[in-house]
Amino acid sequence: MKKVCIIGTGYVGLVTGACLADMKNRVVCVDNDSEKVKMLKRGKVPIYEPGLDEIIRRNTAAKRLSFTTNIAEGVKSSEIIFIAVSTPPKADGTADLSSVAIVARSVAESMDGYRLIVDKSTVPVKTGEKVAETIKRYNKKNVDFDVASNPEFLREGSAVNDTMHPDRIVIGVSSKRAAKILRELYGPLKAPVIETDIKSAEIIKHASNSFLALKISFSNALAQICELAGANVMEVVQGMGLDRRIGRAFLNAGIGYGGSCFPKDVAAFIKIAEEMGYDFELLKLVEEINREQRVRFVKKIEETIWIVKDKTIGILGLAFKPNTDDMRSAPSLDIIARLQHEGASIRVYDPQAMGVARGMIKGVKFCKNAYEVAQGSDALAIVTEWDEFKGLNLDRLRKIMNHPIVIDGRNIFDPAVMEGKGFIYKSIGR
Repeated sequence: MKKVCIIGTGYVGLVTGACLADMKNRVVCVDNDSEKVKMLKRGKVPIYEPGLDEIIRRNTAAKRLSFTTNIAEGVKSSEIIFIAVSTPPKADGTADLSSVAIVARSVAESMDGYRLIVDKSTVPVKTGEKVAETIKRYNKKNVDFDVASNPEFLREGSAVNDTMHPDRIVIGVSSKRAAKILRELYGPLKAPVIETDIKSAEIIKHASNSFLALKISFSNALAQICELAGANVMEVVQGMGLDRRIGRAFLNAGIGYGGSCFPKDVAAFIKIAEEMGYDFELLKLVEEINREQRVRFVKKIEETIWIVKDKTIGILGLAFKPNTDDMRSAPSLDIIARLQHEGASIRVYDPQAMGVARGMIKGVKFCKNAYEVAQGSDALAIVTEWDEFKGLNLDRLRKIMNHPIVIDGRNIFDPAVMEGKGFIYKSIGR
């Protein structure tokens, strides 16, 4: 059993802390948001992630998992300190590391013996050096410590499974002691451990997310070619994906990526490369294609229904992906704003993100289900590929719409089936 402190109970910190506790470690999660801490102590989870609430309740009851606002309390009771605070993008795309710096200083001032401080947040290369310098500067008791990098590779919607059954565990270390501690911590997972220097580990995270974003943008660019040629992008990427060198994952054409990671990490990696003296033009094109995909989707709606002004358009799906309520950089935000600018009336529904969306989207009708969205709509736009939408009663849908028009941004339906049901159906790259 290891004694662990997680500083930051956002998506990464909360999932990591809960799962480490479920691995029979003693975990203290620290956050400066007192209301969030009170909520977690009551067993209420502030984010939607399948399976997370049960793990938190189970391990809180077993007294392996606790929550506090006191960093000193967490540091003094733990050997391993994970920094999992937010690193949001600044206006120029660089990561805001102010929270990391504040935490590093607080940890240093609270240490009373050896501690391993681990960067779990996604941070630019060389951040480990800065964290080590900060801890050394404020480590008044001059106790021994190590700094390490342990990037996360969690997918929202399957984060618990990704934590407990990882493809690989990356540890960037500068001492055998740090490597031994982290190998012991993650040993029960029986996953491949990639041990590197700290700078390489920091780059691995940005490189991984940027490459996945590249695959998505490649498939979206490919979709445009398929539409022009009269081909089917889903058949094309299936043929590509069976090549083991390429793989099928992240080759789904659609309306682009969103969320808290890909947009932020791609922008940050471009700036990191720039600061190193390299112009990463390839990633700039990845960003451009992603932005354009949302514009193209709105144009597809406009081309199908002709005049958008005074039309009612239903939006199915608001979260950036299914199985989460995360609205950060969600394509739905841009799409709705563009349609509203053209004078459309908007009706929306999402199985999980409605609460979050109410604080971010104005001037729309929030509906109880997909059928309420469809009622009286001139067109339906599918923006998030929830399983719930794949099982809709198409006959009922057609009857309650003003016009049976579906613009499918996620290719969840078969064009032949939709046309057979009497729909005017448009999708991506088919």
